[in-house]
Amino acid sequence: MKKSKLYVSLSLVAITGLLLVAADHIDSPGVSNTGNDITDVYAFQGSNTNNLVFVVNTQGLLTPGTTGAATFKENVLTEINIDNNGDNVEDLVIQAIKRGSKMYFFGPVAPGTPGTSSTIKTGNAAGSVEISQYGSAAITSTSGGMKFFAGPRDDPFFFDLGQYQAVLGGASGFNNPGTDTFAGTNVLSTVIEVPKSMLGSSSSINVWAETKQKQ
Repeated sequence: MKKSKLYVSLSLVAITGLLLVAADHIDSPGVSNTGNDITDVYAFQGSNTNNLVFVVNTQGLLTPGTTGAATFKENVLTEINIDNNGDNVEDLVIQAIKRGSKMYFFGPVAPGTPGTSSTIKTGNAAGSVEISQYGSAAITSTSGGMKFFAGPRDDPFFFDLGQYQAVLGGASGFNNPGTDTFAGTNVLSTVIEVPKSMLGSSSSINVWAETKQKQ
């Protein structure tokens, strides 16, 4: 890995609690259709109940025909921020960045400076994983009790956009089942499974994710 560089936040999605999901599939023009656009953030208990899983999805609305060419960008840092004392300031960060064919991970570790600018915490390397390719079997890796994945996945977020617009226009409610507007589209996913013991002793956490571009 190279020396740490300064990264400045371009896209952010925030969530609170322990079982979480947030979505923002169409971001501002400055980051739409780029490697910076966050679609969803998830945080949930792993199948190993001693662990938490964090998922950051980017580059939404990829069709099957465009997914194979979609790539993580080497100048974009994905950062998961964790507030474990309720003051809405990150106490820990988990960072992910692409180098070559791999995604490298750092943390969880206290940030150098809280806020929208970051440096890669190269002294706190957590592990790496070969980036999975579209249409191929998922590749995962483990290191130090953590587990990692990076690559294309089917978009898991369900939203009936047509009925939502109908409700705004006066319809009485949503259909059950609804129509999944995102069916058949993909995202690029960065997934980290972390032992809870590495995140502090709080019974609840606030989580937000950012993409940050090298300046």
